[in-house]
Amino acid sequence: SLPDSTGSANGVDMLKVHCSHPHLIVQLRFCKRENCCRFLRSYREGALQKSLQGHLQLSLDTTTVPLKVELKAGSEHLDRMLKDEDHCLECIYREKPDRLPDEEITELEECLKSLSTNNNVAVKGCSSLPYPPQGSSLPPQHTFIFQGQQFDNRTITLDDHQKFAKSVSKKWKQVGRSLQKSCRALRDPVIDNLALEYDREGLYEQAYQMLLRFIQSEGKKATIARLIKALEENGLVSLAEELLGLHSNEDCS
Repeated sequence: SLPDSTGSANGVDMLKVHCSHPHLIVQLRFCKRENCCRFLRSYREGALQKSLQGHLQLSLDTTTVPLKVELKAGSEHLDRMLKDEDHCLECIYREKPDRLPDEEITELEECLKSLSTNNNVAVKGCSSLPYPPQGSSLPPQHTFIFQGQQFDNRTITLDDHQKFAKSVSKKWKQVGRSLQKSCRALRDPVIDNLALEYDREGLYEQAYQMLLRFIQSEGKKATIARLIKALEENGLVSLAEELLGLHSNEDCS
């Protein structure tokens, strides 16, 4: 569907695929302005949605697939401004990513190739979440020291994510700005925009969305060591200890 919508097989790169039930989020990077313009027109006219429906019906061997599509650039909802193509392009350019596609994308593409040649093939090894299996870690040499103890520098898990959002409270912005130093996806004014966008939902959702943005952007580089360092910088040692299991029975403040 993407080559159809951009007019070129190399017109767009998939950088990240993330499942947050019931949503499937696909992060894209356009190679040229004309590819992006053609994509916007295809989306506005409904051609992209129609193509997606057709491919899904073929792949899933079904006659109907409920599908709702939303287009965003950062916190901007482009569906509201599709008639103003220049404004859409400006919003997309501001969010222009500088990262390479995740390693999982290559794996996913291979899985999809297998699926397209045999609808009965069980797709293995394709994760639907941005988190690794519980307890997974990077190679042993990738470790870090916290309070004199050595820990595996694993990627952030869903459990870490939820504990962080529950306990960080009003300091989520400060932690975000610490992570911002090495993560362009959190550069200004992203953090302030998240605060406004999720103001009604409260502190938990604001913190959750900030860390989600970090995880989605950094992929396998979204490690626990980076989060622990950001927590230490902002005096949240108790929460860091909680994430590392040093006092799992105590409340974090």
